[in-house]
This record gives sequence, structure tokens and C-alpha cells, in this order.
Amino acid sequence: MEHDDNKKVIRTFWLSNWALKNKITVYLLTVVIIGFGLYSYISLPKELFPEISFPTVMVQTIYPGNPPVDIENLITRPLEKEIESIKGIKKMTSLSSQDASSVFVEFQPDVDIKTALQDVKDAVDKAKSDLPDDMLEDPAVTDIDLSEFPVININLSGDFNIIELKSYADEMKDEIETIYEVSKVNITGITDREVRINLDPFKMSSLKVSFTDVENAITRENVSMSGGDIKMGKIRRTIRLVGEFRDPAEIENIIVKSE
Repeated sequence: MEHDDNKKVIRTFWLSNWALKNKITVYLLTVVIIGFGLYSYISLPKELFPEISFPTVMVQTIYPGNPPVDIENLITRPLEKEIESIKGIKKMTSLSSQDASSVFVEFQPDVDIKTALQDVKDAVDKAKSDLPDDMLEDPAVTDIDLSEFPVININLSGDFNIIELKSYADEMKDEIETIYEVSKVNITGITDREVRINLDPFKMSSLKVSFTDVENAITRENVSMSGGDIKMGKIRRTIRLVGEFRDPAEIENIIVKSE
């Protein structure tokens, strides 16, 4: 019996054969899969700063007019001394810069953020006696939320007084807030200006004037209100009575009480 050695054995794979015989179906399935993939990508929730839960607390202190060395010795070190005694701390880092101190306290993952926040606040309260007496504001204690963490910090400085710098900062804030992607802009390092009024208690007693009388008198004078409107030809204009103080010297002329 003779065998044909030249006979070729053809091996086939059923899936390949089916795909070759049903090209239209394969094309259709490919388009459906690609379309579903594009839809999934577009509809996939996206966030620039996804919410990541890790217990971290920040202590920020503003002390204008002081270099980093003084900030380190007068602010940062007393705070660190009290905070480091808290249980559950994983890592603590600090940053002492011009006019400001920042202390970051990272706790173990199993520590509740509310408990950690309260513990740090208590430690900061204990450290207040070691901080400078002329601080304008107490240290601010907050938990860190990455979704609201600043993307960029802009420092303003120059040969200007504090009023001019504040004005430039306000203008820049207004411009940045017009950007659609920006959610919030904060100005730090500049405190609002205040007027301190010193009263003579003996003179007040003789005139039968109380602190409440002085407070109410200042409140009544430092106010702006609507004065109605007036028709000028075909145009109706609104009248506004501006009575807010523009100069601290105006407070001296307030009549507190009259007989």
C-alpha cells in the first residue's frame, strides 16, 4: 500500500473560520465595543482632586512683620512642643516663613479626624501662653481637605504700604475669581484694619453715658441706606445715602447722648 507523502494537513480554528465567514457581524461587534468604551470613558466620574481620607490637621499662624527665624522660635517651636504629646501622631512637619507659621500633623489612619482636630485645638490652647502677646489673631486649626487644598500660592511684596498691597490683592482676587475653573480664592497675611476707641469711664459716669450708648451711637452713624428714587425725564434714578465713616476722625464728632 502506497502513501502520498505530499498530502498536506490543513489545520483550522473554528473562531477564525466563523469570523471570516461573518465579516459584517464582526465589524458590527467591533463598532459596538468601541462605542461602549468611548461612552464609558466620557461618563466616568472625574475629579481634579479626588477625595482621599487621611487624618491630617494644619495649624496656621499669622504674625506680620517677623522674619522666618523669629517665626520659628516664637511660634512654631512652642506649638510643636505641645502638639507632639498627642497620641496617634504619625508624622509632624512645619514650615516657618515670612509672617507665617504652618504646622502639619498627620495621624495614624485609624484615628478619627474629629478627635484629632479637637486634640490639636486643645494643644494649641495650652501653647497660647508661650506665644507672643501682640499677635493679632489666634492660630487657626483646620483639617486638610484635598479638594480645597490650594493649587497655587501667589505672594505679593514690594515697596508699598499695607493698604496698597491689600488693594492690589483684592483686585487680583476679583480677577482670578472670574476664571470658571476656580472655586475659591483666599487672602491671608493681611488683617482688616480696625479702629480702637478709648473711653473715659469717669467722664462717662458723670454724664450718665453707658458703653451701650456709645456703641449704639456709632452704629447709627456708620450706615448707608437707600433714599428712594427720583424720576429725571424718562429715567428713574435710585438715591443712596452714604453715611459710612471714611476717616477715623469722624468718630470724634458723634453725639452720643443729648438732653
